[in-house]
Amino acid sequence: MTVNRKPVMAGNWKMYKTVQEAETFLEALMNKVKGLLATDQPDIILCPPFTALDAMHRLLSNEKTISLGAQTMESHEEGAYTGEISPKMLAVLHVQFVIIGHSERREYFHETDTQVHAKIGAALQFGLTPIVCVGESLAQREAGQTDAWIKKQVEAALKDYSPEQRQKMIFAYEPIWAIGTGKVCDAVEANRVIGSIRQTIGLPEVRILYGGSVKPDNVTGLMAQPEIDGGLVGGASLDPDSFFQLIQAAMPQKVSVS
Repeated sequence: MTVNRKPVMAGNWKMYKTVQEAETFLEALMNKVKGLLATDQPDIILCPPFTALDAMHRLLSNEKTISLGAQTMESHEEGAYTGEISPKMLAVLHVQFVIIGHSERREYFHETDTQVHAKIGAALQFGLTPIVCVGESLAQREAGQTDAWIKKQVEAALKDYSPEQRQKMIFAYEPIWAIGTGKVCDAVEANRVIGSIRQTIGLPEVRILYGGSVKPDNVTGLMAQPEIDGGLVGGASLDPDSFFQLIQAAMPQKVSVS
């Protein structure tokens, strides 16, 4: 079976940009994107801090080519969870995507595979597309544990979810040792790991991104790999010019084979 997987370029702003800075960025990016043919564009996702979601939603009300994503969420619909944001709150703001299980959430906030699994279900319940992150540490890679560790993460995330539910997810391979370090996983190796992730998922149509110091000077090599469907981008997504270069690198749409 031959499947089409539309490329994705997702910007994760992390804890950067005030509301005003987010609006300035978005206006600049919208001006650049409007010159592209809609049929050639990848799915463009911006994941700003929670404080900027409402303002960006308003600016994007008539824009169909850029989607909003959140950087995390709580798995409960509501309750006494001080400081947390629920999937219901995100859905009201027309957020379409949510990053789940980012390595920084796992490391700094001690999110577990069990929590990641619960968040995926909550996201799907409210019509949000989860971008599920998996990846290994440098110590795990050097010990030859990459494949086994990532398989465990993927299987834990997908446990008990049907093929129909899995088809509504996006995965992202983010080697922890490459995030924010300037290091990037070799494109061929990233392609191999992502191919292994897709095999574990069991569905060729599920899109899988690479995340880890994706920049304009390495994105072409990454996007040339048949298993890599786009990028989950940190620092290079904070500037509209560099992020637009990444968007261009994801054009035209790739056609993959099973």
